Amino acid sequence: MMLTAEHSLLDDERWSAVRRRDPTADGRFVMSVRSTGIYCRPVCPAREPLRKNVAFHTDWRAAEAAGFRACKRCTPQAPSRDSAHRAVVRDAIATITAAETPPTLALLAQQAGMSRFHFQRVFATIVGVTPKAYAQQHREQVVREQISAGGSITAAIHHAGFGSASRFYEGSAERLGMKPSRLRDRGAGETIHYTTQATSIGVLLVAATKRGICSIDIADDAQTLIARFEERYARAERILETTRLAEDVRAIVASLDEPARGLDVPLDIAGTAFQRRVWQALRAIPVGSTRTYMQIAVELGAPQSARAVARACASNEIALAIPCHRVIRGDGNLAGYRWGLDRKQRLLARETDD
Repeated sequence: MMLTAEHSLLDDERWSAVRRRDPTADGRFVMSVRSTGIYCRPVCPAREPLRKNVAFHTDWRAAEAAGFRACKRCTPQAPSRDSAHRAVVRDAIATITAAETPPTLALLAQQAGMSRFHFQRVFATIVGVTPKAYAQQHREQVVREQISAGGSITAAIHHAGFGSASRFYEGSAERLGMKPSRLRDRGAGETIHYTTQATSIGVLLVAATKRGICSIDIADDAQTLIARFEERYARAERILETTRLAEDVRAIVASLDEPARGLDVPLDIAGTAFQRRVWQALRAIPVGSTRTYMQIAVELGAPQSARAVARACASNEIALAIPCHRVIRGDGNLAGYRWGLDRKQRLLARETDD
């Protein structure tokens, strides 16, 4: 029987986690051993019991209700290490977001009662990026919000804790996708070429700046696509044409008709440090293969960030070239595709059958 999302592992998967002493399983369930009458954490260092003697329980209370007593070696009734680490990280994030200037690693580690090395490793494992990268992307988000609300760019930069405007402008086009003033004005000053193309999965709108493709949108009709595009880039110079984008559009359509060809086109993408890592991981998934949100999180060295991976997939605005359709739920079901689950299913079926 499939369990709840909180305890989504099947018994066979739980047993596999026990045999690996998988740290990501700690706190998700406990196991009891009939021959000893003891229940343990899945990461307990004691000798591996016989599978026929093992049962699984949602938590220590359920194990004790079933008549088992706690292991003195792994103390399963105590808060898991993961819970303690999450509390430490929550406190660190609160400190970072409340500070006028980014706190140092030494200060955050001291607050956590850890060495700098250990704290940084714990933070990166749970959040997916280092404390410094998190502080940087938090400040950039503050700038985005201030600019989008119509505030002064200079005031937004200083409000976010950048020591000078020059420090923010270094690489700001890469982080925000376009210069700050253009972000505030919905692409004012940016030139974006776009075109639409009917395909077997619907109509595509492909748009590109001089740096690369910034959007691949899908809908049932061109009018819907153009309306969405014009809303997003209301102040940009929008040029509808076919010649400039012809080669890229041909490559995209060819990848739909023959998925094994793959798709490699220049992109102009903007996102947080973690989002860019997720999108890079998605582009590395082979045609015909899928990954779960958890698998992507583990690949990134952040096994606790499966939900953040799902949010990064949902934030992707470049369909097909960043193949978020290849990411599925842990139970094998489809979820989370902004262009419709039917299209996601069709895309996966084509790649599998190719």
